[in-house]
Formats: sequence, C-alpha cells, structure tokens
Amino acid sequence: MRLLVKQTNLLLSKCSAALRQQLSAAKSTGSVTKFAPTGVQLEIENGNKLLGAVPAKSPAIEALHDNDSVSRTHQSSPLTDTFGRHHTYLRISLTERCNLRCEYCMPAEGVTLQPKSQLLTTDEVLHLARIFVEQGVRKIRLTGGEPTVRRDIVDIVARIKELPQLEHVGITTNGLVLTRLLLPLQRAGLDSLNISLDTLKVDRFEKITRRKGWSRVIAGIDLAIQLGYRPKVNCVLMRNFNEDEIVDFVELTRERPVDVRFIEYMPFTGNKWQTERLISYQETLQIIRARWPEFQALDNGPNDTSKAYAVPGYAGQVGFITSMTEHFCGTCNRLRLTADGNIKVCLFGNKEFSLRDALRGNCTEQELVELIGAAVRRKKQKHAGMLNLSQMENRPMILIGG
Repeated sequence: MRLLVKQTNLLLSKCSAALRQQLSAAKSTGSVTKFAPTGVQLEIENGNKLLGAVPAKSPAIEALHDNDSVSRTHQSSPLTDTFGRHHTYLRISLTERCNLRCEYCMPAEGVTLQPKSQLLTTDEVLHLARIFVEQGVRKIRLTGGEPTVRRDIVDIVARIKELPQLEHVGITTNGLVLTRLLLPLQRAGLDSLNISLDTLKVDRFEKITRRKGWSRVIAGIDLAIQLGYRPKVNCVLMRNFNEDEIVDFVELTRERPVDVRFIEYMPFTGNKWQTERLISYQETLQIIRARWPEFQALDNGPNDTSKAYAVPGYAGQVGFITSMTEHFCGTCNRLRLTADGNIKVCLFGNKEFSLRDALRGNCTEQELVELIGAAVRRKKQKHAGMLNLSQMENRPMILIGG
C-alpha cells in the first residue's frame, strides 16, 4: 500500500497544490465513496482492500498503479491493458440531455442533471480527444444523452475530424433531427451513424420513448441512405414488448442497405431490468431462421461487438450484440469518456477516473496520459455476469453514453 501511495504522489507531483491537498486529505480519512451521479470519484481496489476514494465533486484524483502491472506494461502504450488489449476506439458523451425518455435508458422519473460547470466544455472535449488520438485512438464515436441536442455538434465533428491520424468519426443518435442536421454533419466529415430504433410501430415508439417522432426517425434513416451512408439501426429487444417485430426488422434489410443490430437488454441503474425480459441471441436467431432457413453468418472484424448475419440477396444485414449471454470482453478495444469528464474503461464498470478534474487541476499532458494509462491498466478481464450486474451500482445509460 505504501508503494501505491508513493506512486500516486509521484504521478501528481506537478499538479496544483489544491489538487494534491485534497488527494492527501482523502487518503488520510480512508473513506470510500460509491458511485454518485456526478461520477467524479474512483473506487480503488487493492486485492480485497479498498483504498480511500475521493468524495463526489472533489477535484482530487486517485491514480493508483498495481506494481506488477506497471512493471509489465511500463514500455507499452498507455492504451494497452494488462491483458494485451489495445484500445483504439473512444466513445465521447457530449451531453447528459436527451429529447426522448426511453425506458431502458432513463428512469421514468428522469435523472438529476449536473450543472453545466461540471460538464466538459467543447475545448476540453477537443483537448482530451487530441490526447487520446496522439496515444493511438483511431476511431471516435460521439454519443449522449442525445448528441444532436448540442448546438455546436456540427462544429465539434468538423474539429475532431481535423485531428491528424484519426481515421473515423461516428455518431450515435435517436434520429429525431437527422433530416435537418445530417447534410451539415456529412459536410463536416461525419463517417458513420448509428440510429436507435426499437420498434417499427408508431404507438410502440411513443410507449418506449414516452415521446412522438417515429416518422422523423424513419425519414432520417432514409436520408442517410440517400446520402451514401450504410446506417446501423440499433434495436434493444425486450420480451413482451417488441419480440414480435424481429422478423419485421430483418425484412427492413431487404431493400434498405442498413445494418439492423439486435441488442440484448442490459441492466443499468433505474431501468428496472428483469431477467425474464431478456431475449437472448440464440433465441432471436432461432426465430429468424424459422422464417429464413438460409440466414447465414458473415465474417466479423477482430474487434467487432456485433455478430454479423444476412439473408442472401438482401441489401442490408443483421447483427447481434450479445453482452449478456456471450460477452466479447476478450477483444474489447473501447473506452468511454462521460459528459462530466470521467474515463470508463468498461460499460458495466462503476470505477472511474476524472480527467476533467486533472485537466482543471493543471496537470500536464504527460500526467494526463499517465492517468489514462493507470485507468486502462485497471480494466478487468471481463465484466460480471448479468445477475451480478443487475445488483451493481452504475450510472443510468443516459449518463454513460451509448
């Protein structure tokens, strides 16, 4: 433990005096703070011991290295974890706000939004994006909340696209305003888009999202196709809600060059996840093959989260994101940056580093890189099982970023 504390002090030695003082106070009290909506704290584990964590809203940073991990990875990229996974894909949440209220993403009562001062500014987003790209990130996806509610979304895409060595900029959106924004986004350099749509029925759309707008989403999908995109359509399957539409979604790929991706229902704080509502990949596959026996598997990339399939002769394809029943942790190359500036190395993890606090505490870029490396090296081999996940504290999905 003394060695870990010594490493932390060395890492933060050039940060502001206030930052170091609060870090010292947190360690002396030995208090542990669980996840809170502000998300600025990190809960640190050392074997079976919990080391003191920083209270929510504190600007202090805990960057504790496991000694063995440091020795093994000292010469490697800060984006490579102790299991050899190199992280080249960063998802950046631009906002906690959304113009829909999807029940699996946001609790019915809503979420407590943080004051604007607690969120990353545009300049801070671009600053951190540049650092990640310089360290090896080659793909960035902008998420939310709903990223298109940001008035400067087009400018953000254009400026991120200018980063040298970055190969791909995408966005995940609910599609409500694509008919207005997609052409400017394309001109700004947007390479791809994922569109969330859980039903092909108007009344169900209004039930799941608690808002109107289904026709606008469909129009956005069709516009994306007209502009030359091959959009991914993300559909969360839930028993007793939309399992009777599985075949209809596959049929959507007959004429449209879209990639429909069926996502297993995942547990997050406030979404009232229940095991019996989960429709597994294998069950979905059986339903599809009962209609299309020729439904065939396609090749997948080394870091793909989706298992790709297609009906021969159809313009589009179908994918399955199997986080609950067949995890893909072994090939994960993804990191997340939340709207309030925390780095999450796993979607289901509840341990976070606040890069915002480090940035505002005048840490140097090298220290920021080392903090990123410390977080990445703490990434576990795989996430917990679905029953354990349902009992773990984590952010609601809207505060993580899809």
